[in-house]
Amino acid sequence: MMEIIDGIAPVAERYDGFVLDLWGVVHNGKALYPGVAEALSELKARGKGVVFLTNAPRRAWFIAKMLDGMGLDRALYDAIVSSGEVSWWHLKHRSHPWFAKLGRACVHIGPDRDLSVVEDGAAEVVEDPRSASFLLNTGPDPVRGPKSVEPYRAALEACHAAGLPMLCVNPDRAVMVGDDRVLCAGALADVYLDLGGAVLEIGKPDPAVYDPVLEALGNPQRHRVLAIGDTPHTDLAGAQAAGMDALWALTGLAAAAHGENPEPSRLAAVAHEEGVRPIAALRSLRW
Repeated sequence: MMEIIDGIAPVAERYDGFVLDLWGVVHNGKALYPGVAEALSELKARGKGVVFLTNAPRRAWFIAKMLDGMGLDRALYDAIVSSGEVSWWHLKHRSHPWFAKLGRACVHIGPDRDLSVVEDGAAEVVEDPRSASFLLNTGPDPVRGPKSVEPYRAALEACHAAGLPMLCVNPDRAVMVGDDRVLCAGALADVYLDLGGAVLEIGKPDPAVYDPVLEALGNPQRHRVLAIGDTPHTDLAGAQAAGMDALWALTGLAAAAHGENPEPSRLAAVAHEEGVRPIAALRSLRW
């Protein structure tokens, strides 16, 4: 059986820092979930560190502006670490071995709003795979849509035929936007892997993305940090691999998969299947 708690108040004093997923925990892609701002305010009033860790394929400044538009006060969190920000840093500095061997030119699959990942000369987008050195995958675009991978197959096959490695800037396979389940870059990465292509995914569950998170929190001991996420194979698995406790938020994809009032035994079974051990499930991010 898995314990289900209504809010974070019962566990707040056990931790110094909180690592929160965004889509599916803080907001639904359109608006903040009820009680989120109040919960963050309570944490900050108690001197807790709060960092958002998201697989969003955009830089942190872009995500902060989006949260501004939802009415979330910047005083309620300390930093944003995104897959897009980490990818941009690697493309800019080229110190990681995988990035060091890449050229500057890439083919981009994804919406134009994700191009902050290559800003400041980090990379140059070209149309022809034969003129590129890698494929930048930030997810579905508005033209081909977010419901199926099939409209992307021809482009993926062309990039594979050109021998391009894929940089996947969002390991999520899907996300909830309002009440709609839409595909993410990870779903396109799966197709590329099936074709035999080489793929590097940046983001959760890779424990490496937690290093800048801990730095933003002031480098607390890992057992004093709690991660909260709605997806076992990214949020919960990533926190576990990084040596942190985790709460399984029953919003976002978890709500879509298991309903508003899931059976604790079913949640325990899914966690076991995924190989994760959250300390409890959380009905929603509220105090």
